[in-house]
Amino acid sequence: MAKVTDTAAQLALPIVEAAGCSLWDVEYVREAGSWFLRVYIDKEGGVSIDDCEAVSRPLSDALDEADPIEGSYVLEVSSAGADRTLKKPEHFQQFLGAEVEVRLYRPREGRKDFVGRLLSWQDGDVTLDIAGEPVRFEKKEAAQVRLYPRF
Repeated sequence: MAKVTDTAAQLALPIVEAAGCSLWDVEYVREAGSWFLRVYIDKEGGVSIDDCEAVSRPLSDALDEADPIEGSYVLEVSSAGADRTLKKPEHFQQFLGAEVEVRLYRPREGRKDFVGRLLSWQDGDVTLDIAGEPVRFEKKEAAQVRLYPRF
């Protein structure tokens, strides 16, 4: 049986593309006793509430028809965000050279958060340029990698 996120992504992809957007990620998580199916979309120039609505309504219908999720859940469609999490190889490739934050599971040199320019990603290992020095983080130590926008 396919994972809920894979099935939801397959259902969402044509709907997201028909709305002029791209599918960034799909999450199925339990929070505060409820299940949430989160669909993150992206679009050149940014995602509007109208884009989210254009995806949410037909996707809700498609999910109801396919019924891939047992039990109740909340469907959320939103922008990937300016501080989006990078998870897939294509995410890292797209943002090579961008400023990112790596959050670690355990402190290194007394801290868990590191910000630098993304130099490379290979098999889950991330290398950043931090103050002119390359710093490598192994996949097993990095809890999260996300864009680090400055306003």
